[in-house]
Amino acid sequence: MSSSPVSSTPILRTVLVWSGTVTAVLAVVGAVVGFLVAGTTGLWSALAGVLVAAVFLGITGASILIANRWYGNELYVPIFFGIVMGGWILKFVVFIAILFILRGQPWIEPAVFFVALVVSVLASLAIDVVVMLRMRVPHVSDVELPTDPDAGDRTDGHPETR
Repeated sequence: MSSSPVSSTPILRTVLVWSGTVTAVLAVVGAVVGFLVAGTTGLWSALAGVLVAAVFLGITGASILIANRWYGNELYVPIFFGIVMGGWILKFVVFIAILFILRGQPWIEPAVFFVALVVSVLASLAIDVVVMLRMRVPHVSDVELPTDPDAGDRTDGHPETR
């Protein structure tokens, strides 16, 4: 697999891998704690909260990775923003719909669902921070510097060549 010229690609891939791992851990911990707090209802509520957060937080990274495939195309910028903003609007509408659907369900314990959702979002934010701090990405990327074919070797005594 060739590496992408877009500097955000390795960062987003790492974030998605770490998020998947943390989501699995949070699902297990949330299910156990939810069960201890509110029985079977708490277990399903915690799993629903973790799953909703994971799906919606993962869509952002995935949409940017998908949009980056058009890097180098003359329509890259409008394609990129169309995909990312379209994904964001879709997430917003679906998130509101899911909340309305889950609101009246007898198998949802609202407090457990809310705590699981918030903990998952905070874990995702922590992953974003850790990945950004640990990644080695050049300060200037995604650009190609121009070259001057007439410059040749600078051996004419200029200070830059000494």
